[in-house]
Amino acid sequence: MTATLKHRTLSAAIVDRLRQSILDGTHPAGAQLRQDALADTYGVSRIPVREALFQLEAEGLVRIAPHKGAIVSELSLDEINDVFDLRCLLEPRMLAQSAPRFTPEDFGRLDDIQSKFEAAIARRDVGQWGLLNAEFHMALYERASQPRTRVIVAALLQTSDRYTRVQLSGTSAMGIAEQEHAELIRLCRAGEVDRACRFLARHIESVRADLIRVVGRSA
Repeated sequence: MTATLKHRTLSAAIVDRLRQSILDGTHPAGAQLRQDALADTYGVSRIPVREALFQLEAEGLVRIAPHKGAIVSELSLDEINDVFDLRCLLEPRMLAQSAPRFTPEDFGRLDDIQSKFEAAIARRDVGQWGLLNAEFHMALYERASQPRTRVIVAALLQTSDRYTRVQLSGTSAMGIAEQEHAELIRLCRAGEVDRACRFLARHIESVRADLIRVVGRSA
């Protein structure tokens, strides 16, 4: 059992490292991820590397191709539409339940994330921006009693992060997101939950439209 746990711990660490390398473009779309090379890089056997690649395949970041092994997944317009359709359905539903239950501490946390968000924008720190964007959205849904939906939305935001980094490389999307996040906080604080939910849906849709333009050009 100890050996199994050790492999799982190593595998989880490798998943985190590889995920970050894919998201920041170190391993670009179409790149082959060779198990032996990765094992050498991380100083481990191929077993935890193989487990990590299977996990990344489940997340949609990697595809396992016959005779080729693991390959970083291509950017996909179909995936964008699939992910953002789900986000538009699920996130306003979660906010509708969560926002009326916000405490002063919840608003304090949202304000803190927003301040860090603004600082990341000022630094043009796309990586930190992506993490804070997901953290902000999940904080909005903190009080929703929808545990299965929470897991799904967290995974969707993780997938969105990869596309968002591409989007931000050529647009003013960071500043727009900053303003829209501030408006979401304002609406929730004012108790205008229905308006906040509608605004959130428009926010997600506008990100989708921008991504389709950017990824469509790169494709």
